[in-house]
Amino acid sequence: MTVIVKEENWSNIPLLHIVEENLENSNLPTAIFLHGFTSAKEHNLHYAYNIAKQGVRVLLPDAHLHGVRDENLDEVQLSLRFWEIVLTSIEEMKTLHQELAARGTNKITVGGTSMGGITTLGCLTVYPWIDAAAVMMGSPGFVELAKAQMSQFERRGFKLPITDEERKSLLDTLSIFDLTKHRSALNHRPVLFYHGEQDSVVPYEPTFNFYNAVKEDYADDVERFQFISEPSAGHTVSRSAMLRASDWLASYLKE
Repeated sequence: MTVIVKEENWSNIPLLHIVEENLENSNLPTAIFLHGFTSAKEHNLHYAYNIAKQGVRVLLPDAHLHGVRDENLDEVQLSLRFWEIVLTSIEEMKTLHQELAARGTNKITVGGTSMGGITTLGCLTVYPWIDAAAVMMGSPGFVELAKAQMSQFERRGFKLPITDEERKSLLDTLSIFDLTKHRSALNHRPVLFYHGEQDSVVPYEPTFNFYNAVKEDYADDVERFQFISEPSAGHTVSRSAMLRASDWLASYLKE
């Protein structure tokens, strides 16, 4: 078995296309995996390889202002545009779906780490065509997370470059993609969560509380809604959790 990696550009979205060489031109189900903040598409090749070797096509896109789309912003400047990046990725997921549909693909799963996990949850809120998801260190509560981020910036002495009206407009927009406010959007789709309990970047408790609130909706099939906690882990993903997420995304494409 040979897995190939190609650098491609789909409708101005730079991505890595990973697939078994002998299946490259086949009509395959597809997993889209999203990277984290300040990361880039190639940093998730270990997920892509472990998914692709199961006979699945994998796409690793670069997020806005990341990877080859980098605009040489420092981390503070990038942080101030965090939600712009997330919302752009959610919008671009529609474009990737259209491209895949044009190529005959009708089964798609989505996953991501950190910012990519957050984006995945936003996508689940608005795209019913996603068959399953793996959320690594993500948060479904967009509004709550944005408010916490703003407060943290202000406590550190930064003056946010937005007016009160712009702040309200951002929070109103984020509420559209906030899965805690649109729980029914899950529609019993399979979702795997992973989170370290010591995570100081994306807090563990809000995501775990959401899982506990929603799991009753999956009472008839608990295998489809799972949460992996690691008590000593911070903002990092263990190898075992990476392999579990890769298998999860592939398994629901091969049903």
